[in-house]
Amino acid sequence: MTPPIRIGFALTGSFCTFSAVLPIVETLVSRGCEVTPILSAHAATLNTRFGTADMWRSRLCEATGREAIDTISAAEPIGPKQLFDILVIAPCTGNTLAKLAHGVTDTTVTMAVKSHLRGEKPVVLAVSTNDALSGSASNLGALLNRKHYFFVPMRQDAPFAKPRSLVADMGRIPETIGAALEGRQLQPILLCPGER
Repeated sequence: MTPPIRIGFALTGSFCTFSAVLPIVETLVSRGCEVTPILSAHAATLNTRFGTADMWRSRLCEATGREAIDTISAAEPIGPKQLFDILVIAPCTGNTLAKLAHGVTDTTVTMAVKSHLRGEKPVVLAVSTNDALSGSASNLGALLNRKHYFFVPMRQDAPFAKPRSLVADMGRIPETIGAALEGRQLQPILLCPGER
């Protein structure tokens, strides 16, 4: 019998996408994956018009049956203990992209990635940022060119209202995980509006 895929699933502060991400977590669990939530400080503490921090934590923990990793010290053992086969950041904000591109490890999520990469295991990024095609473009490019990083296909979510914004197609996270575990980047990376 094949052991279940162990997934670290990190959320950062693009709160408007949380409602699209939670069903993906539930789908992964229903497929037999062991999913552990990882929360950035903002995801763990900020209440927004999209819901309270406690509500999102509760729903994630209920969906996965696991407590969330929400501190740098709790994230540090991920690599040494080889806790996950793959790490997903969904949503991945421009701030987190920048920190990963520049090796800054001062958050729970960036520590989780650093620790996980110690074992040269795949990291999946589901980008959600309003400046992906401006201020964050160089960071996006740097990580696209870096080993062990894989991207969920993304598109401009509002080309005229927010012409520099990109958001991953969260429904393609499971497919991207499968490809990343095979060492493959799912293509195409950039989708046309409305394209699946």
